[in-house]
Amino acid sequence: MTTYEVVGKPVTRQEGPDKVSGNFQYSADVTLPGMIWGKVLRSPFPHAKLVKIDASKALAMPGVHAVITGQDTLGMRIGRSVRDVPLLAEDEVRFVGEKVAAVAADDPDLAEEALLMIDVEYEPLPAVFDPVEAMEPGAPLVHAGSPTFESSSGPVQPQGNIVNHSTWSSGDMEQGFSESDQIFEHTFSTTWVHQGYMEPYSCVVDIDDAGRVQVWANNKVPYTLRRQLADALGLSEGQILVNPCGIGGDFGGKSPAMNVPLAYFLSRSSGRPVKMIMSYIEELVAGNPRHPSVITIKTGVKNDGTFVARESRVVYNGGAYCGFRGRPGLAGSRDAAGGQYHIPNFKIDSYMIYTNNVPCGSYRAPGQPQVAFAVESHTDMIAREMGIDPYELRLKNVVRDGQMCATGAHYNNVRGEETLKAVAEAADWGSPKPGPYVGRGISLGQRPQGQSVYSAKVTMDENAQVIYHTLVPETGTGIHTVGRQVVAEDLGIPVEDVRAVQMDTDGGPTDSGSGSGSSVGGTGAALGAAEGVRNHLTLMAAEFYGWPEERIKFRGGRVFVEGDAERGVSIQELASKVVAATGEHISFSKTTESKEPDVTCFCAQVAEVTVDPETGEVKLRKFVTAHDVGTIHNPITHQGQIDGAVIQGVGFALMEELLSEEGHISTLSMGDVKTPNIQDIPELVTVLVDSPGGNGPFGAKTIGEQPLPPVAPAIANAIFDAVGVRILDLPITSEKVLAALNKK
Repeated sequence: MTTYEVVGKPVTRQEGPDKVSGNFQYSADVTLPGMIWGKVLRSPFPHAKLVKIDASKALAMPGVHAVITGQDTLGMRIGRSVRDVPLLAEDEVRFVGEKVAAVAADDPDLAEEALLMIDVEYEPLPAVFDPVEAMEPGAPLVHAGSPTFESSSGPVQPQGNIVNHSTWSSGDMEQGFSESDQIFEHTFSTTWVHQGYMEPYSCVVDIDDAGRVQVWANNKVPYTLRRQLADALGLSEGQILVNPCGIGGDFGGKSPAMNVPLAYFLSRSSGRPVKMIMSYIEELVAGNPRHPSVITIKTGVKNDGTFVARESRVVYNGGAYCGFRGRPGLAGSRDAAGGQYHIPNFKIDSYMIYTNNVPCGSYRAPGQPQVAFAVESHTDMIAREMGIDPYELRLKNVVRDGQMCATGAHYNNVRGEETLKAVAEAADWGSPKPGPYVGRGISLGQRPQGQSVYSAKVTMDENAQVIYHTLVPETGTGIHTVGRQVVAEDLGIPVEDVRAVQMDTDGGPTDSGSGSGSSVGGTGAALGAAEGVRNHLTLMAAEFYGWPEERIKFRGGRVFVEGDAERGVSIQELASKVVAATGEHISFSKTTESKEPDVTCFCAQVAEVTVDPETGEVKLRKFVTAHDVGTIHNPITHQGQIDGAVIQGVGFALMEELLSEEGHISTLSMGDVKTPNIQDIPELVTVLVDSPGGNGPFGAKTIGEQPLPPVAPAIANAIFDAVGVRILDLPITSEKVLAALNKK
């Protein structure tokens, strides 16, 4: 294994001191001269006709500077991919919490008072809340009139309430099931889960003296935000500047435009900068949580446990609009439904359905945790019914190097078998249980490692001090620090000599922002830019000192000729000579390309639980998670990603839930939602399986999303092992376990 000087070391995060001292600037901290506050009036109905809106009383209030309604934003639509979200409701409201009007006033309290003065008359319309019922002929239509919506991939026309239907298949399903000795079919469901970030959505919008729209927003995809605004508002992208600011947690949820377009209209109407901050009630009622789902899986198996055929039907409850997520459907359903196994005959139908519920968006590994819960619970049920050890069944069917995944994909350096064996060994799988009502459950997952478009620039001054210019926001992942490490490693300098600076949207051609690929694509752009600087320094060193160009190396703050230690100088000396000769700092920019994944990352997990048979309470005793990993850039941030994802998975499995009755969310605080706290965290054990072939800098693989999807099924399987009851719908609360025990 290659040893590096900076990469692989536990470097402290650059922004850490500013965060703990309170000096890190978030969008809510931005204050501009003359700034006023915006607030939103939201619908109390899940589906209704807007008969009348009278905002005259609100506008007449002293200190109120602007009021806008759907008539001011008529025909304008916004969306990350599908542009189906009106800036404000026009003729209808389609979910409880939809924006109906917005006001701007001198302070937040006055803005809230002004909302109460807006008179809105509604006429309730039939609504549909269940996604399976919404697919039926004759169901109420969320979007009537067969509308066509623009999207980044072309026009989208819903078929009734079905906004997207994706199918992936391989082999011959009919033949596969006919060749199977046994066939198993089960149905599972999951509910809404909020991302749980501490910082709610906030933004500031100002139109400067040149007429340019200045935006500060806690949005993790600044270029996508700029494009959304330009498309919706009829502006060119050059007329909008998204300024960098901190983001207090994301997990996928800080992607939509949210209130930024309204802040623009309020600013334009009032001639003042406008700040808007959502309350946490608004976050829970009208944010963009994880999609609920109904999943049916049918698998044909040989008597020896070999998977022959699998058919899956995934129905996602998308809510009233599609524009909060990055695509019409969710590709995570494909990867979770069979990507970890070799199944020669495979088909999945994945549906995204409009309902009169809160619109859903991205949440860590979008679409995958729901399907992983179903698939890995289903796999365990097959093993139990066939009398096969659940670990052995997975080991028999896990995809191996050279094989095709059930989804039809081929990946290089597949490490599923090794990862399964590693977790079984670390968890003492098969050893006697430490007491009564104790159970162990195993699960397996994989997630392809893609690469999107990222831009970066690296600049070195005469003192060999380097600035790493990135367009990726720091959402709490430590990506800026990891980028510094990659740059420092390539240039052979201490990481302390590299400073990360986030640029605004004028800083580069484009960028995918913070997300699952940023640790690969984002640092890949950083490495490419650093290589450009190093190559220029190499040419200049060869010219200045007469050294052979092909033997020049950079390490330990020095530039030297390999094999001849006498011929070398400090990087600072070389940088000084280059800057003096050229009259400018040494700089290079790099933009990566979007690529289809040829690498996938496996994750295998074992949960150990105790179940109280008197109350149904589940206590998670120990959780072991194994990952096939490439080169780890920073072990602190790497482990933080694993631990954080596992605990989010624990919440998804056992407690977190947005309760909704006919479109009305009743869990209106994070206390009601019940996210895990320190008392819920078990002993955590991480096993790292060395794996070559990562397509990130120095052979790195992504880690942020893989640990989450297999968590819930591992816990569900452990509960069955402990007390023999199977819960098919998440979360697995003590009430559900106790009811199942009583029924048993």
